[in-house]
Amino acid sequence: MNPGSASRPQDRPPGAGEVALLASVFVVAACGLLYELVAGTLASWLLGDSVLQFSTIIGAYLFAMGIGSFLSRFVTRQLIATFLRVELLVGLVGGLMPAALFVAHNFVHGAHGAHGAPAVFRVLLYALVLLVGTLVGLEIPLVMRILKAQFRDRWRLSELVSQVLTFDYLGALAVAVAFPLLLLPQFGAIRTGVLFGLMNVAVAAWALWLFRAQLPRVRLHALACAAVVAALVATGLGADRLTTWAEDRFYGERIVHAATSPYQRMVVTANAAGEMRLFLNGNLQFDTRDEYRYHEALVHPAMAAHGAPRRVAILGGGDGLALREVLRYPGVEQVWLVDLDPQVTRLFAQDERLRRLNAQAFDSPRLRVVNADAFAWLESHEEIFDVIVVDFPDPSNFSLGKLYTTSFYALLDRHLAATGYAVVQTTSPLLARRSFWTVVTTIESVGLTATPYHAHVPSFGEWGFIVAGRRPWRPPEQFPQGLRYLTPQGLPGMLHFPPDMARVAAEPNRLSNQTLVRTFEEEWGRVQPHR
Repeated sequence: MNPGSASRPQDRPPGAGEVALLASVFVVAACGLLYELVAGTLASWLLGDSVLQFSTIIGAYLFAMGIGSFLSRFVTRQLIATFLRVELLVGLVGGLMPAALFVAHNFVHGAHGAHGAPAVFRVLLYALVLLVGTLVGLEIPLVMRILKAQFRDRWRLSELVSQVLTFDYLGALAVAVAFPLLLLPQFGAIRTGVLFGLMNVAVAAWALWLFRAQLPRVRLHALACAAVVAALVATGLGADRLTTWAEDRFYGERIVHAATSPYQRMVVTANAAGEMRLFLNGNLQFDTRDEYRYHEALVHPAMAAHGAPRRVAILGGGDGLALREVLRYPGVEQVWLVDLDPQVTRLFAQDERLRRLNAQAFDSPRLRVVNADAFAWLESHEEIFDVIVVDFPDPSNFSLGKLYTTSFYALLDRHLAATGYAVVQTTSPLLARRSFWTVVTTIESVGLTATPYHAHVPSFGEWGFIVAGRRPWRPPEQFPQGLRYLTPQGLPGMLHFPPDMARVAAEPNRLSNQTLVRTFEEEWGRVQPHR
């Protein structure tokens, strides 16, 4: 027999143990990234929607993984038993982390109030992130050492590292795609955490079965697996009740609708008097007690001043409340409502309580609903409008901040008729003074005339708006019948800015720097809540 024809060990097909361990790499990588994404998402929901939350969570998590990798060198005995225990701990702590954060946020909010709660909650949040990250950092080094020890004749070091890292990156890719598109919308944060915690336990159970002959105290390990599974399953079964309880306590009113879309967490509350409030990612969007003040001030100064608007676009405003005001004008022939989240527009088009609030505006034959990113939609369409109503959430992160940049306002200009107006909701000129005047400066920098004004909305305080156009804006002499707040006589006072809201110097907000986001965070970081 020719010695060269004998198959080398590494040419043989991998055995069950090797396949199991490589598959476990895929699973632990997916689980590890999932816990990181859940922590960042919950931080955004509970502490405010900001790029700061995701950046610091990711940084802390990767740092903790580095600590875990370093600590793995001190594991010199019982590699398989240690790996099994680490998997159980990751599954338990990581799987229960979303539920624990919801409950902890409720308790610290009640004990420390709205101003002290964020600081206390951050300590708890980052303690969990560091713990889970450290445990996750232990996993891959232990798997590589187990593979090398169990199959030393099968793998060269270069092949081992290549195989392990390939499965590691594939697992991370899978969960990165599935988390926003499938897992979070379909299962919610708590059940998603539980599901991946169970996957970690499955890896532990798999290792227990494969290497049972080499493990001490097999029954004790099996009992530990069963106990962790029981804790996770119980949390998963009670996820809806736990979430509702925590959010009821946080919002202080009965929750009548709660849902998670790929873009945000939506909560609608109601009190005993039937008054309702909408929250997106924990930020108040409207209160039925005074939303008419906001929406009348937003829509009518531009619509009435135009004189005869026929084609109108509403960017944002998926609740249909700005649409309700636009439809008061019988001369309007077509309205485009462009809102990113189809779950928001569907909710306000179908829920009878909310349909009454927006006067069944979504039933109008004049309406066309487009669920798309407004920036991208404007870039890809050529429609010209008489009035554009811009009703976006405040620029609390860079994704929203791009909608307050020179690039975006140049797009608005391109879609405005020569006699048209755009109106932009623009945060509070009292509580976020520099932010407000930054938007004014940004609009003016693209060649549009900007007319700022403000209105008192009790839920938000003093709130700012800007009418922009190529022709100067003149106060209208009349408004549609039936308005509850806005009058021609009251409009001049809305145009006056007292010293504490007077204009301050500001630089335009550009897509390349987005200074507005940082300014907004600085000013609103001292105030709760904001839109």
